[in-house]
Amino acid sequence: MGELVCKFGGSSVADAAQIRKIEKIIRSDPRRRFIVVSAPGKRNKEDHKVTDLLYLCHELADQDIDIEEPYHLIRDRYLEIARELAVSLDVESLLAEVEARIRGKASRDYAASRGEYLSAQLIASYLGARFVDTADTVRIQEDGRVEESSYAALGQTLSGAGMYVIPGFYGRGPDGEIRTFSRGGSDITGAIVARAVAAEVYENWTDVSGFLMTDPRIVDNPRPMRVVTYREIRELAYMGANVFHEEAIFPVYKDGIPINIRNTNAPDDPGTSIVTRRDTKDGVVVGIAGRKGFSNISIEKLLMNKEIGFGRRLFGILESHQISFEHAPSGIDTMSVIISDEQLKGKVQTLLEDMKAQLNPDRVEISGSFALIATVGEGMAYHPGIAARLFTSLAEGGINVRVIDQGSSEINIIVGVEAKDYERAVQAIYRAFC
Repeated sequence: MGELVCKFGGSSVADAAQIRKIEKIIRSDPRRRFIVVSAPGKRNKEDHKVTDLLYLCHELADQDIDIEEPYHLIRDRYLEIARELAVSLDVESLLAEVEARIRGKASRDYAASRGEYLSAQLIASYLGARFVDTADTVRIQEDGRVEESSYAALGQTLSGAGMYVIPGFYGRGPDGEIRTFSRGGSDITGAIVARAVAAEVYENWTDVSGFLMTDPRIVDNPRPMRVVTYREIRELAYMGANVFHEEAIFPVYKDGIPINIRNTNAPDDPGTSIVTRRDTKDGVVVGIAGRKGFSNISIEKLLMNKEIGFGRRLFGILESHQISFEHAPSGIDTMSVIISDEQLKGKVQTLLEDMKAQLNPDRVEISGSFALIATVGEGMAYHPGIAARLFTSLAEGGINVRVIDQGSSEINIIVGVEAKDYERAVQAIYRAFC
């Protein structure tokens, strides 16, 4: 049987009690030999994440302001954990070294990475495991991607017997300095380790028992997603679902390694498995996600379809204004372009003027207060009745659909509705499929 890579998030390593929980999880299966850890997260609503405190220390040091107050909180957190776990590690010396480097104006990435570094050192000591610093093996390119050679280097380092604890969130950049991934980057490190050791499963332990079909703030007690594909999870993440760091999918997707989202506080729950393919017998639709904050540019021109280069000129205008678009459904004489309101800030008037001058349309207008909702599921286009159920549910809810976009993909149907109807629309679609 293959190895399991376990990544434990900030809530899972927040204090000694949580770390004892992860020890029990690890000891319950000898395949759990590769442990990736985050920096300690919040213990309660009023608490601070260690990474946030480290960012603050860097900002203060950069302005020649004393860091004693926030670093005192960091120091106390680690010393309390070390004391309660009775580890033999000289945590005081490690903390003093990090403090001196931050006071000496070390880089922002260095400061932020020390939360994971200290966490992994402490947990490795507690578990009697070997600490492996990702700065020694993981190379991060200028564009933020992981250098391919990192997988072989890390795999070689982790090839011996026993247990290993690896800090998440960082590696080393082309200049040889510590470089972090984006926030939530420990998920990426976990995926890198999983690929490096050719893991059977990448277990991502957090404080929830997997993903839900839709936003629980909109739908009461939505169903959990037990199995979802990599493609489906990316679509849901793109549409605003709080699911999984999409950059953490790529390393394991290439080798088809499943990801299992588990709950540290409820380890017997099966969680959500992210896989290459899934059986749709339990339902084609896996999730419903959406976002507000869009505008629709609607363009009409007689015989638009006969006018060669019309689309190129339209998108050239958007490019000249440094505007990216989300969707562009079209008809014979019409075209709609959906753009986030953030992209349009301060550009609406000049954009309209350029479109009128260069496209000579019969009509062009921009309508705001739009929301997009994606109903996601592999193979939707090949299951009769999916679209009928979706649009019937919206019609019965009295919700007007302004935009429909399925495109060439069989994985989702996207509808645009007025922002005021967003919550009711999500509820209606969920009821139709659950």
